[in-house]
Amino acid sequence: MLQRFGEEDPTLQDHELLEVLLFGAIPRKNTNGIAHDLLSAFGSLYGVLHATLSQLCTVSGIGKSAASYLRSVGMIYDRIEKARDTFPDKFNLGAFSSYLTEHYKGLGEESLEVFCLDANERVRMNKRFTSRKSDAVKVTTEEFSAFLVSSRCHGIVVAHNHPDGSCLPSREDERFTAQISMLCSMHNIRFYDHLIVGKDGVYSYFSAGRMEEIRLNYNFTTFLGES
Repeated sequence: MLQRFGEEDPTLQDHELLEVLLFGAIPRKNTNGIAHDLLSAFGSLYGVLHATLSQLCTVSGIGKSAASYLRSVGMIYDRIEKARDTFPDKFNLGAFSSYLTEHYKGLGEESLEVFCLDANERVRMNKRFTSRKSDAVKVTTEEFSAFLVSSRCHGIVVAHNHPDGSCLPSREDERFTAQISMLCSMHNIRFYDHLIVGKDGVYSYFSAGRMEEIRLNYNFTTFLGES
């Protein structure tokens, strides 16, 4: 069963998926019959995961621990549905600006976000770096490079905030943007944009027409003198 699940077999039935889920709640026991009984009692996977703890415990083989496990999965499902559109769907300046303005609202410390994009420019994950200081966030080259390798992303959008100041880039921001461009070129990752959120709005290196120049001037090939 786990082999079929690992291969994402499309023929897996509802009771088989529930059986795999129950492996984590009821170890070392055949859960096939329990899965069938749960679906019979509550009608569907949705019904099983949204039944109350007391209702779940009326099914033979389901104790308080297994019931809590199933209910927690249902709660996670609900929160995923609510947060489905948390990130901007694709690399789009308007969508990112709106999201980041709301995202950083009320945040008193400077924070750095790295959004990972796939080949279709869709946001797949986000990594936040913070130093718990209001005026600075420090990320080492090793730390950032390790994240780029582990994320296996096609491209990135970098964003950070100036909690108490203008969105215009500082000298440190300019240096940091150049460093990120160099690291991305070393890992064959496209650097789409660096956005800065301040009290007066959002600054975008891409919108300002600077990203192409930065990518050309700060890349590993140029550094080696090959172009």
